[in-house]
Amino acid sequence: MRLVLLGPPGVGKGTQGRRLAGELGWALISTGEMLREAVAKGTPLGRAAGRLMAAGELVEDDIMVGLVRDRSAEPDAARGFVLDGFPRTVPQADALEAMLAERAQRIDLAAYLGAPEVELVRRLSGRLECPVCKRAYHRTDARPRDGRHCDDHPGVELRQRADDAEETVRKRLDVYRVQTAPLVDYYRRDGRLREVSGLGAMDEVYRSLKQALECPDPDPDPDPTSSGAPSGASSGASSGVSSDASRRARPGR
Repeated sequence: MRLVLLGPPGVGKGTQGRRLAGELGWALISTGEMLREAVAKGTPLGRAAGRLMAAGELVEDDIMVGLVRDRSAEPDAARGFVLDGFPRTVPQADALEAMLAERAQRIDLAAYLGAPEVELVRRLSGRLECPVCKRAYHRTDARPRDGRHCDDHPGVELRQRADDAEETVRKRLDVYRVQTAPLVDYYRRDGRLREVSGLGAMDEVYRSLKQALECPDPDPDPDPTSSGAPSGASSGASSGVSSDASRRARPGR
């Protein structure tokens, strides 16, 4: 499956996308993480993107399309991928469809996660991240064990992203309403949109997301003493979506 995650900043797309991709064996293509890595390395792209990101602005379409083109062609994306942070505008969505059409592919589904703005500001202003593993924490909702360092990397101090300052957060939400929210209707028009509430516990949101996408639970590890399943029985699990669901996810143009 080729999936786009939609929703305003702070709704939890990155957290849910990472979990979904990891469980179902899809590649996670997070353009935000790719750009932040470029910023950290001080590449020309990173310096240009860093100025825009710090101001809450969107990075130019040709840069973003190029990043996604290269990343989606890597071997781990062959079984499917989850796009987090792209497309952010209707022209980007059109460019994405054109790029995939060159490979006889298309986006199968788009999942929209929603939450009220007051909750999004609260989440983002308290958000912390491990710079090593990108694990997300929150000052009140998901505190690390010692309050400062990553649980998985005890010597690494957590940090707040520059674009999570409250003033920048509100600007990002303004930009989202104008430029990105129209994508909801873009994917709704041909039946590819699935809508999920981003409120509630992370596990609850994840279950709702999988249900909306009709993703089965992964098969348990095979028992070497069993006789094994028929060769065709595992094909749905390997792709992360049943054949019936796959057909429903690919409406005609």
